[in-house]
Amino acid sequence: MDPTRPIPVKIYLPAATLLAVIGWGGLLFIFLYTLPTIGPRWLLFFFALIAIVGMVMPLIAYLHLRFPTKPPIATSVVVRQSILVGVYFSTLAWLQIGRVLTLGLALLVAAGLIFLEFLLRLRERSQWKPGSPPVGGEDQRR
Repeated sequence: MDPTRPIPVKIYLPAATLLAVIGWGGLLFIFLYTLPTIGPRWLLFFFALIAIVGMVMPLIAYLHLRFPTKPPIATSVVVRQSILVGVYFSTLAWLQIGRVLTLGLALLVAAGLIFLEFLLRLRERSQWKPGSPPVGGEDQRR
């Protein structure tokens, strides 16, 4: 695969489908066949995370394909961002069960996760790779 071209969305579809099926199947099992004790409650968060990751992975991959960056993102970035979205919604569900979720807290958690992703992307872009041109384009030496 050419490292200068963005990765197509179809690469992520098998993993996203598998995660969504496992996640939604697990949630269906929890809702239909368990009582709301501590074990199934944590399984609820786990399966919700897996289901959301499976649902948003193709969407995030499409957004990166539609709005490309230089250099193109790695596959791990799409997976990490999908996991962060899943963690966000699972955290919101956890806060709602405790009846402490407010709009301000939801926005604060979102801002924290966005800032974390910003710092991770900044670190990735700053990594020097010998033999590759700088991020700005052509080599600046003349």
